[in-house]
Amino acid sequence: MKATLLRPDNYTRSPWKNRGGVFTDIADAHRADASQKDWDSLLWRFASTPIVAPGPFSYMPGIDRLQMVVAGRGLVLKSPTQEFDAREPFTTVRFTGELDIVTELEAGPVEVVNLMARRGAAEIELLALGEPGERPLAAGTHLVYAARGDCSIRLDGEVFAIPKQGTLKVELSRTSQLGLVSGLAVLGSIRIVN
Repeated sequence: MKATLLRPDNYTRSPWKNRGGVFTDIADAHRADASQKDWDSLLWRFASTPIVAPGPFSYMPGIDRLQMVVAGRGLVLKSPTQEFDAREPFTTVRFTGELDIVTELEAGPVEVVNLMARRGAAEIELLALGEPGERPLAAGTHLVYAARGDCSIRLDGEVFAIPKQGTLKVELSRTSQLGLVSGLAVLGSIRIVN
């Protein structure tokens, strides 16, 4: 197990693909053979971003997306064929980057966490940890994000404190046990498959 605390001061900022806003980039991975880190070389990305006005989402062919509201409420994602209800905070919605999506904000701006992955290269999950208790973590990369305030977790018996908006990046070569000790966290899990 390798555990690294990522602090908000070290996060980077980058524009949305459609230039309609700015991501706070928390962690990502790109193909090892890529000459530059860009959307074409992306394997996965974990980021937060404010959505302050209704508008279109970026077109991201080949990318699977998970999104969760962590501040505010009332977000709805609409495509010509589907509606994704993210009105309640800490509800995960899953969609593909090819969908033509426009946001609706029913109660003002929101802050969201995004976990994106290249389809076929990685499998991803995103969920809220709000109740103390243990859960297995499979081998792979896991990101525990303290979205609303300080939190602490237990990983294979060792306790880790995570400051507000900090992220504990955990790289596992085998299954481990994760328990929420205090606070509220968002868990992003990535398993490289290719």
